[in-house]
Amino acid sequence: MNTGLDGKVVAITGAASGIGAASARAFAAEGAKLALVDRDEAGLKALADELSATTISYAVADLSILHGVTTGLDEALAAHDGHVDVLFNNVGAGSLGLFDTLTDQDWIDTLQLNFLSQVRAATHLLPRMRAAKSGVIVNNASDLGRQPIVGGPDYAASKAAILSFTTSLAKSEGPYIRVNAVAAGATMSPMWSMPGGLADTFAAIHGVPREESIEAEMKARNLPLARIGQPHEVANVVVFLASDLASYVTSSVYGVDGGSIGSIV
Repeated sequence: MNTGLDGKVVAITGAASGIGAASARAFAAEGAKLALVDRDEAGLKALADELSATTISYAVADLSILHGVTTGLDEALAAHDGHVDVLFNNVGAGSLGLFDTLTDQDWIDTLQLNFLSQVRAATHLLPRMRAAKSGVIVNNASDLGRQPIVGGPDYAASKAAILSFTTSLAKSEGPYIRVNAVAAGATMSPMWSMPGGLADTFAAIHGVPREESIEAEMKARNLPLARIGQPHEVANVVVFLASDLASYVTSSVYGVDGGSIGSIV
């Protein structure tokens, strides 16, 4: 099927690894042009080298602050004359800190990166989409935004805010601009695999070796698919939502979570 993405300019935040990098690869496979933003310069360069056959540009920026979002996007899009067809708001981070361990600054930092980066990116690029009377925004949320657990209340709250923001924006920007969200479940990424990341956290919680901790956590969550997701599995849905195949889809949340949501809505 024709996705209609050939030649489209796709901006991706948090593009250097994980779901962002997998999405860059998936969009490139559809012939899209890429404008990538991340703070990880080495990761961006490696991805650009890998996708050298693709029209690609990137910028290194701190997406937790307004200036970083605006200047990063402008720099990455300069190679495309500032034009953008698709924005994938992907950047985010989190931990499983318990409520009593979180400081006021922890809450601020999480909301700045996970939620306000998306608000700021959309605010910055929407005028261009409005002028063109065309555009797509896909926001990366989380299953924890719909079904919080005890750990990481700041993370879950930031992701719930993204879901509300997605619906509000979809209603205000139709009929020319579509806005949807993916609610990714546990997905293998640096947030899980890095030293001190979620794999180490769950090793301590379940009392198992680190290499067994992810499987133990997936069993504890009673996932029907009984495994952690892979970044490309989320990326496939992101590309679908950005494509002409989803031309009648807006204000929707697509769960890519292995069946973690137990409710019927």
